Amino acid sequence: MTTMNPKPVPLDPEMLAPLALLVPPDTPPMTRAMLAAIRAEMERGIPSVEAAVGDLPVEWSEHRAPGPDGGDDIPITILAPRGHGARVKAGGAPLPALYNIHGGGMMVGNRRMDVPRLAAMVVEHGVVAATVDYRLAPEHPDPAPVEDCHAGLVWFAGQARDLGIDPDRLIVMGGSAGGGLSAGVALMARDRNSVKLAGQLLLCPMIDDTNSTLSSHQFLAGTTWTRAANLLGWECLLGDRMGTDQVSPYAAPTRAADLSGLPPAFIEAGSAEMFRDENIAYANRIWAAGGSAELHVWSGGFHGFDVFAPESELARAALASRSSWIRRILR
Repeated sequence: MTTMNPKPVPLDPEMLAPLALLVPPDTPPMTRAMLAAIRAEMERGIPSVEAAVGDLPVEWSEHRAPGPDGGDDIPITILAPRGHGARVKAGGAPLPALYNIHGGGMMVGNRRMDVPRLAAMVVEHGVVAATVDYRLAPEHPDPAPVEDCHAGLVWFAGQARDLGIDPDRLIVMGGSAGGGLSAGVALMARDRNSVKLAGQLLLCPMIDDTNSTLSSHQFLAGTTWTRAANLLGWECLLGDRMGTDQVSPYAAPTRAADLSGLPPAFIEAGSAEMFRDENIAYANRIWAAGGSAELHVWSGGFHGFDVFAPESELARAALASRSSWIRRILR
């Protein structure tokens, strides 16, 4: 049952100030015509890897993975604990790994967006983390983004010896569109028997092109990701196929008929964001298929609250739960 104009969920009090700064009252709706400017602004605003790592004991390197079907190479940045490269050459034990896919509604963003988050995870968990670029819609519609991400994952796992990673302890992860692509890559890896993943870390994932849940109608304005922005993202990715029976489950994972045999999932959303209900439904369907899922819905959190309000009590609780799951998966 969908109510077309339901009231939005109240925000946690600590969310009010950061959201007001992020989304002024006169913020215009996102359109295709804005994409070039948004991409350019993000490119200027996202720090270099060196700046994002700062003084943390983390080393990094740049790589290019072969693209799908002989296409263009895929840029991948790899972060590791300082000294890991020397330990690999000396025959040291491999480390567990994270493979990260950035967000941006399938339309904007790049692999450097998540370097601050990943660098902190490298230090906390002693892992090697990769972050991947993929072709963006609408210039490169489905299946380009998910195929790029899968090809990068296959390369990353295939370089386990040289990179000093344990392919049996490899988690795919991402937020928003990156969470949706991570879920799609997990389905693709299962179906193609390409990479055996240890887990999938899905942070407020964008997984339902039908936009038919109650929460998808609750957040029309005044937040970081609105219904209009989401419709634009899916339209850019799928074109006229959006909402039809012609949509691949790798593009919109809620379309998957079978959610059995997937790696354990961690699914997180705020109660005050439009992805809430599709994320809850996805966890329920994994459980119904006999799978493993851990679901967290953070009361009063808006889309991306952990990134935009990191010092809030809500974000600290969310990050602690996320870290606990990673430790349990990688132990």
